[in-house]
Amino acid sequence: MTDRSRQAVLLFGAPGVGKGTQGKALGCIPGFFHFSMGDAFRSLEPDSELGQKVSSYTSRGELVPDEVTVQLWKQTLEEIEESDAYRPETDLLVLDGIPRSVRQVQLLSPHVEVLRVLHLACGDERTKEHLVERLRKRALRENRADDAKVEVIRRRFEVYRAETQPVVEEYGPGVVVDFDPLGTPAEVLQRILSVVAPIQRDLTHKAAAAT
Repeated sequence: MTDRSRQAVLLFGAPGVGKGTQGKALGCIPGFFHFSMGDAFRSLEPDSELGQKVSSYTSRGELVPDEVTVQLWKQTLEEIEESDAYRPETDLLVLDGIPRSVRQVQLLSPHVEVLRVLHLACGDERTKEHLVERLRKRALRENRADDAKVEVIRRRFEVYRAETQPVVEEYGPGVVVDFDPLGTPAEVLQRILSVVAPIQRDLTHKAAAAT
């Protein structure tokens, strides 16, 4: 098996738009494996060298350097594969929080094939302010004081526009599918499943034919 045999869909959108909620929901369905880059970062020991290095960026609302991010992603995913929790031959990988820059797209390309970018598109100013408040309340609820600062949250939106939005253009219209993120989580999930369920079915059929 080569690295490129990992097939994936990418959950994409501005901070607070609901990527994590949808990723967790998909991850509960057999045949899907949800990988959250945010969870991978949070699992780092805060006193470790890498943990401190990552915190120096995230506490300011900035992205961790691409090479460090992809290294951690690959290392964590390989550990998960070894535990047999994720099987690339039969499971569709749901990426959440990576890639977040054009450079990360390039670094990931040898290791995974992104079949669809599921873009939770939410761009008007009123919605952005709603997301800022949602993120602030969530950070306070999770006792993450640095992440609850409004200026840090607004900085995350600036970083998204400047560095992450070009990822959509990098993949192109043949791969990117826009979704309305408004509505109940079940309604949004239903929209996403209309696209990813056929992809997962095809992957299952290919795996069965190969045995």
